[in-house]
Amino acid sequence: MPACHASEKGYSGCPPSPLRLTRLRERSDHLGVNPGIMHFLSRLILFFYVWGIFTAQGQKAEESTEEVKIEVLHRPENCSKTSKKGDLLNAHYDGFLAKDGSKFYCSRTQNEGHPKWFVLGVGQVIKGLDIGMMDMCPGEKRKLIIPPSFAYGKEGYAEGKIPPDATLIFEIELYAVTKGPRSVETFKQIDMDNDRQLSKTEISHYLKKEFEKDEKPRDKSYQTAVLEDFFKKNDHDGDGFISPKEYNVYQHDEL
Repeated sequence: MPACHASEKGYSGCPPSPLRLTRLRERSDHLGVNPGIMHFLSRLILFFYVWGIFTAQGQKAEESTEEVKIEVLHRPENCSKTSKKGDLLNAHYDGFLAKDGSKFYCSRTQNEGHPKWFVLGVGQVIKGLDIGMMDMCPGEKRKLIIPPSFAYGKEGYAEGKIPPDATLIFEIELYAVTKGPRSVETFKQIDMDNDRQLSKTEISHYLKKEFEKDEKPRDKSYQTAVLEDFFKKNDHDGDGFISPKEYNVYQHDEL
């Protein structure tokens, strides 16, 4: 709700201020309006003015109290690397509705049971996961309680069987933290011949190494499909190579 500013011209988006009420009374006396009626109207307007202030304060307090709650279930003793914005993560997670504990998502039953790859902090997952998975170690397990404002909000997500204003619970196990696909370091790592462009052979080699980190090995046909899809979405000039500029546009959840 916008802040209320009294002025001689009136108000915008807010109930009239007491200063304006005083001037309304002066004008009513001048025009000969019944004092009883004017007194009632003044009290009514004053009520809405006070109510508007308390409503705004209540909304602000409600927003400030909502946060993602993080419970660390397991953290490895040796943790030399933690997740940060822009990192490429590999994780399994289960999602539950806090209201009744029903499960609405399980990564182990999706994509042939392979853990999910995504880049942290760039909006590929809901905001609550982006927040709750910061500073995680490979091998760490967490439980997140995510309020609606950091999940699917008032609209919900019908396709995912998530009702409006739903608080969500996620149980997460993180397997790998690697340099994100937008980083200069990863581009140099893939660019084995240092010619400042990525060939299909180079990206295929990188994908093979990343997929080997999964719990379950992926077959060659899946890797080929991912490679072809990546070039289709990112090789904008169609020259068969990914330039640094093309590479910086992240559009695939496997690289």
